[in-house]
Amino acid sequence: MRRMLLIAFVFAGALALAGALALTQHPREPQRARSAAEIEAILKDLRAPEDFSIFLYARAPGARTLAVGPRGKAIFIGTGVENVVYVLTSGAGRAANVERLELAFTFDLPHGLCFSPEGTLFIVERNRVLSIPKAEEEWRRPHARIVVAKGELIPRQEESDGHTLRVCRVGPDGKLYISLGQPYDVAPKEKLTFYERTGVGGIIRMNPDGSRREVFARGVRNSVGMDFNPADGALWFTDNQTNEMGDDKPPGELNRAPIPWLHFGFPWYGGGHVRTVEYASDEPPPGVVFPEVEEEAHAADLGMVFYTGETFPKKYRGGIFSAQHGSGARTQPVGARLMFTRLGPDGTGGVSEPFVEGWNKGVMPYRGTPVDVAQTPGGDLLVTDDENGAIYRISYQRSIIAGQ
Repeated sequence: MRRMLLIAFVFAGALALAGALALTQHPREPQRARSAAEIEAILKDLRAPEDFSIFLYARAPGARTLAVGPRGKAIFIGTGVENVVYVLTSGAGRAANVERLELAFTFDLPHGLCFSPEGTLFIVERNRVLSIPKAEEEWRRPHARIVVAKGELIPRQEESDGHTLRVCRVGPDGKLYISLGQPYDVAPKEKLTFYERTGVGGIIRMNPDGSRREVFARGVRNSVGMDFNPADGALWFTDNQTNEMGDDKPPGELNRAPIPWLHFGFPWYGGGHVRTVEYASDEPPPGVVFPEVEEEAHAADLGMVFYTGETFPKKYRGGIFSAQHGSGARTQPVGARLMFTRLGPDGTGGVSEPFVEGWNKGVMPYRGTPVDVAQTPGGDLLVTDDENGAIYRISYQRSIIAGQ
């Protein structure tokens, strides 16, 4: 009898541990080894607005985040568990070369990449921030600097494999903005004061040298995409919301933070106006800011960029292109597409619509999973796909009909 109880206890403990790991590990299937020809065939089957074309620009296993150099000389690609940063150099139609960035440091989830206007590349890892001045010109002989030492971006006791893929942007104020996802599906109450003070579950900002760090935004579950609206300087960011609440709730979020210290509702709200079960009877903080745009539940909204180019039709200028990665947290798969969001006349609100879709055929697995979107100096878009280890380029060329 004692042995049976012991076995039951061990089995229950194993189940509990498995559940905890399921919350913290990066949910990812092994990358599918599709050939370039197979990927090109998928691209031909995608749906995009008239006169837009999408083609394979480069291959890079685990490609997720994009940082396009201000001078257009090089494109840097961040990854997650692959622990690699790739460098693409431009070619005629496709990337001329795909190489690895070699530093004197061992990378630990080098996911967050962003450039300053003068050409410094920032690399935000799980728990460290590095910078490389003149990265476009000197990436083969880089002089990397430590902006935030290892173990000082988040408290060491909060290190985990859950929601630790950072993103960053340099704002119009010259400061470095970094998202710090909290490691739970729904953060426990005993952690909230600590998280608010340290910026975990929010967005922080600091000077480019790491000084004068402060919390900028609070109540954020896990943002994996942000950009500044060049029209008014406001920060916009995507946010991935709570699981296990059903197929159709809570919605994904596209948020706007024009000023510091706003609270965006998590964990009292699991997404949009939907309350979490764990905090249903608790009073939310005063002045919660709700999303500007609610996206489809469990589509996994990730990277985003404001379009400032002039080669796309006028309707796209000043709007947001964003990637929906798709997830397995729904019986009917959604996402795996690119979205376009047109803002309201005053730069707020907005309506989203699919821009490129077809990686999702209604059954798992997806045929591609878009992660990030960036604009080239010439006005094209680049898109990463970590399912296929691919970088795509989207161009626009108006059809010319003879006689018109």
